[in-house]
Order: sequence, then C-alpha cells, then structure tokens
Amino acid sequence: MHRSRLVGILIDTPAAKVGAEVDFWSGALGVPSFPAPGEEQYTVLVDAVPSLFTVVQAVDDAPRYHLDIETDDLEAEVARLAALGAEPVTRWQDAHTLRTPGGHLLCVVPVHSDPETFANSARTWP
Repeated sequence: MHRSRLVGILIDTPAAKVGAEVDFWSGALGVPSFPAPGEEQYTVLVDAVPSLFTVVQAVDDAPRYHLDIETDDLEAEVARLAALGAEPVTRWQDAHTLRTPGGHLLCVVPVHSDPETFANSARTWP
C-alpha cells in the first residue's frame, strides 16, 4: 500500500526564455517569484495555485507544461501509472518522467510537501 497526490504544475521553458516567462506568469497571476535554492533550473511562483507548487523550469527542449505527482513509494506509484498506460521516459535523481497515453509528460517524485498536507490530501492505493 502507498499514497500519492498531485503536487505541482511545472511550466517547462527553454532556458534562454526563462526570465521573460517568469515575468509573464508572475505578472499574469499577481504573485511574487524566487529562484529555488540549490535548484537553479526552477523559479517558484509563490502561491500561484494554493496547495500546489507552481514553478517555471528551464529545459533544453520544447516549451510545455507537466504535472508532478508526489508519493511515499516511487516504485509502486510508477508501476501503478504504468499499469494505467504510462510509459517510462527517463529518470533524473529521484524523479521518474513518464509519458501518458495521450503523450503528456508527468513526473513521479518523492514527497515534497509538509507531512500534514501529504497525510490529509494523498490518496491511498493498494
């Protein structure tokens, strides 16, 4: 048995355009932003979507959006999503990138939210 929940929305942006993208989303949503400490590819948009982190991520690829699902059991959650039709794409540190049947990307990551938030909002899977 394990638990998981949707934890974030990432706005993947070519690195050369990150500054303009951060300025756009910060202004459009009326929220401040700051670089994630120790993870220079991420810029956090503070409270853009309550209960979810929203960040602009610098990538060496096409612009897109992707979702992050946090879990207390990475292998079990990846297996569960694969059984639903997702296909593994890559792995970076503890993040597993999957492609959904419709072609969208999502990442399965370790729990990032505070323990109380995770306990109160995660779904339990067999």
